Amino acid sequence: MKTKRIGIVLISCMFLFSSDVFAQFRTDSLKSGSNIQANPSDTSTGVLVTLDQALEIALSENSSVKIADKEIERTGYAKKGTYASLFPQVNLTGTYQRTIKKQVMYMDFDMSKLTGGSSSESGSSSTSTTTTTPSGGGIEIGRWNTYDGGVSANIPLINAQLWKSIRISGIDVELAVEKARSSRLDMVTEVKQSYYAVLLAKEALKVYKDVYDNAVTNFEQTQKRYNAQKASELDYTRAKSTVASAIPNVYDAESSVILALWQLKAVMGVGLDRNIDVSGSLSDYSEHMFYDIHRNDSVSLDYNTSMRQLAIQAEELAQTVKLQKLAYLPTLSLAFSYTMDAMTNDYKFSQYKWTPYSYAGLSLTIPIFSGGKRYNDVRQAKVQYSELRIQKEDTERQLRIAVRQYLNTMETKMKSYSSSLDAVATAGKAYDIASKSYEIGRSTITELNDAQLALTQSKLSVSQSIYDFLVAKSNLEKTLGKDFINDKGNTDFAHGGNMTNE
Repeated sequence: MKTKRIGIVLISCMFLFSSDVFAQFRTDSLKSGSNIQANPSDTSTGVLVTLDQALEIALSENSSVKIADKEIERTGYAKKGTYASLFPQVNLTGTYQRTIKKQVMYMDFDMSKLTGGSSSESGSSSTSTTTTTPSGGGIEIGRWNTYDGGVSANIPLINAQLWKSIRISGIDVELAVEKARSSRLDMVTEVKQSYYAVLLAKEALKVYKDVYDNAVTNFEQTQKRYNAQKASELDYTRAKSTVASAIPNVYDAESSVILALWQLKAVMGVGLDRNIDVSGSLSDYSEHMFYDIHRNDSVSLDYNTSMRQLAIQAEELAQTVKLQKLAYLPTLSLAFSYTMDAMTNDYKFSQYKWTPYSYAGLSLTIPIFSGGKRYNDVRQAKVQYSELRIQKEDTERQLRIAVRQYLNTMETKMKSYSSSLDAVATAGKAYDIASKSYEIGRSTITELNDAQLALTQSKLSVSQSIYDFLVAKSNLEKTLGKDFINDKGNTDFAHGGNMTNE
């Protein structure tokens, strides 16, 4: 008997979350023969949502989906910014300079020749006229204030690297879109598995409520027989103990339902205080368990988001290799500038004389030597491309292993489900026989408890088989990349879950 009770505890731990909530069992009520009620709170009073409705809410409210959409928007702006490099870059410029010390210019000839001064032929004394400056014979150049203002423009005419970078920025947008699709697939899988977890917890709660109701009924019957001196004190004590053991299981199951609903609301992106509940039951999905799916080589990874991301990254790295090679080519650009200059020694702006200056020209740059930088950049890009190819092969191998595991799990759970249904029918019949035998005194409370334990285990096994099948199926759909998300990353519930090849 002790072994059987330990088995009940193990079954509870296997199928439910642990909880610190325990019921206060009232011994005086048992002795008085009154009915014992666990009185779990009703967890089905919220607004019912279907699985499709939960997914629709999550696709609009989930934070990871919103972040992924923002990333698409960001890369789109980055692509537009790259295209802007093809257009003329026009700038207005304006400068002011205050000279602190003027430049001095020196000339290698006699300054007196510039003024026409000469010596007298008669030999009489005369004064030669020479020009001097405070700079010891030099000439100060410039004025104290200098103003410049104008407009400049520059446009690339031939720049192969720029053209290739525009192509790479477009690939970045494609990668962001695929990552957003990946976020949606992850979110859909999380919502579905959380939804199934709520259904499993509710099934377990229903089973443990039935166990509790049966335990109370058996105790009431045993108490009557004990009062009539037709049952031993040992049977009475065991019946009372069975009721006491059933109450914590009910509260644990109820707590598991609440926790599962919290998890569902969290992945849906709604407030935890929002009163919602799931509709349906796990049995509603049992008829879809025998899903027609091709195995092995017929399962394609063409829509797998990891493989598609790696393919996009491989294309981007291939373009990057070409981009680095294009660094050896010359570039040609067109430049234009128009400025107005003024130089003064005062601040009488109305009297300034502005002098225009403008030019237009071509600038040709031919790479000659960079110390091996361009060569090593090309080699680095090639190594990165080789690394990605190896990663892609390993990822595909791991994904095919995962697909086989999911298919094997689904097949195993289909068989377990069929066996569990037979076990439930057999255990239910055995419990009915044991219950009637106990009523007429031909069996003991221990045999009845054993029959109840077998029935509980079989019912939980049915629910667990369906849940494990659905979890494996949702993981398979995520791996195949065909779960409610089309090629463009948009929601398509009409064709959701189609795992067959198109």
